[in-house]
Amino acid sequence: MTRPVNLGRHKRTCSICAHARRAEIEADFISWRSPAAIAKAYKLSDRSSVYRHAHALGLFSKRQRNVRAALERIIEQAGEVEVTASAIVAAIQAYSKINGAGQWVERSEHVNLNEMFDRMTQQELEVYARDGTLPDWFTATVSDRPEEPPQVANPIYDRLAATHTVSRGSQKR
Repeated sequence: MTRPVNLGRHKRTCSICAHARRAEIEADFISWRSPAAIAKAYKLSDRSSVYRHAHALGLFSKRQRNVRAALERIIEQAGEVEVTASAIVAAIQAYSKINGAGQWVERSEHVNLNEMFDRMTQQELEVYARDGTLPDWFTATVSDRPEEPPQVANPIYDRLAATHTVSRGSQKR
């Protein structure tokens, strides 16, 4: 069990609290920059001072909620290190399952077809009975893929495509 931190004492003795770039140091920690790299970049005594400060101010919980930043760092380095296509895909899959609050979310959808048919108008039901044609909204709801997938810029994919020849089990060119 950890003792509660005396914030007054911490602020008086902490080199980070007195540092001119304190906000940047804290932002780097929350963004999963290495405490050793932080200590070196900001000329702090060592990484333990970063850990002490983070513990005293409750920065670990913020950092944990920001796990997407750590995955972004891994994905961004895919073009600069030797990596397998499966490792890249695994990192991207993990990234896609983390919501904005840093929570892991298993995405799944269940569609109740009975409810879908109950929502159909009388005219839609008659068309379906006559020629088997479902309304567009019905097929769009139950389809695995939208008819027109949105074209979204994906800088991570673009970077990977530019730096890797991706095939089964391939590694960096």
